Amino acid sequence: MHKDIMKYFIGKVIKVNRGGSESRIGKLMDASDDYLALFTEADGLVYYNTQHIKSFTDNMKGEMEFNIVVPNDIQYKKADNFYSLMESLKFQWVSINRGGPEKIEGVLSDIHPDYVSLINKEEIVRLSMFHIQNISYGLKIENAQNEQSNNQASNQSKQSNKQEVSRSSKSERQDGSRSSRSSRSDKESERQSSKSDSDRKKSRQRVQYIPEAPLTDEVIMERANEEDEDVSLSELLSSMEKYLRKVTKKE
Repeated sequence: MHKDIMKYFIGKVIKVNRGGSESRIGKLMDASDDYLALFTEADGLVYYNTQHIKSFTDNMKGEMEFNIVVPNDIQYKKADNFYSLMESLKFQWVSINRGGPEKIEGVLSDIHPDYVSLINKEEIVRLSMFHIQNISYGLKIENAQNEQSNNQASNQSKQSNKQEVSRSSKSERQDGSRSSRSSRSDKESERQSSKSDSDRKKSRQRVQYIPEAPLTDEVIMERANEEDEDVSLSELLSSMEKYLRKVTKKE
């Protein structure tokens, strides 16, 4: 891919390759003799070896899906060619190739014209320079929209949790208040019932059966004097008559 053609698209969003594990959409940042620098959403800045680029695509309407804003003053590696770029990344943690069996990560420890050496844990891997399709060293920018969306979701979740805790606490207080009132009511009912039982017992203890005396004339007269409603008029007249006769006889 001629560098003059590639430089024309610097600052635009393009798609490198049509498909496969090495295909990426990103903003073209730089183009040199044998590499180009593409800023992508997933991998940050990726340097492509142009001899492995089969095609690149530009959307005339500018509708490529690219949802991050790259600062104009972003700092990244620049070099005259791909080999010089590899030398500038020495002792950096890098990712070589985006997928497939030759994908590898590690510290770039040595660079030769024919191969490079990477240290990954206890292994030293030597990879042919020719088979390096692209390389990145971890320079990334977070997606502003996703970050804002995540913040909003987090805030909504926190607000929801606060409301739930508040409702739960209010419900617990109401339940506690109802339980307390119910407990006091139950205790009051128990006291009233106990008092009523006690009063009934005392009443039974005080009430004694007294045989009713026979209704003599004197008793009837007493009830009449007391305006007892239980004494009938005939009984009253009869008693008065008997009483007068007794008094007359005594005289």
